[in-house]
Amino acid sequence: MLVFWFLLIALVVVVAAVTLAVVGGGSEAVLPEAEPDRVADALPESRPVVRGDIDALRLPVAPRGYRMAEVDDVLERLAAELAERDARIAELTAAAAQGRGAQAPGSAVDLHKDAHQEGR
Repeated sequence: MLVFWFLLIALVVVVAAVTLAVVGGGSEAVLPEAEPDRVADALPESRPVVRGDIDALRLPVAPRGYRMAEVDDVLERLAAELAERDARIAELTAAAAQGRGAQAPGSAVDLHKDAHQEGR
């Protein structure tokens, strides 16, 4: 019976302390606004993104999964870099095709050597 009264008194003291802490703080004890838990994009700005950068990338986790804004930012950056690379590849391919057309017919490099070896 003594343990019951001890636990009841302890419970009342804890509830009272929490209530006073929450209500009795006043306006000067208000916590400042929390900064968003966002980390800077870990992808390099000074060079193109490489596979190792993507492997090392860790996005912050929110209580219910990943933060959508963080994932959207990273995906947008990767999409822009891939579009740049695709444009550069298309430009180089066009330049190579144009260069191949200007060369003599016998001096072109054959990229399909496996097909010629099978025919031998």
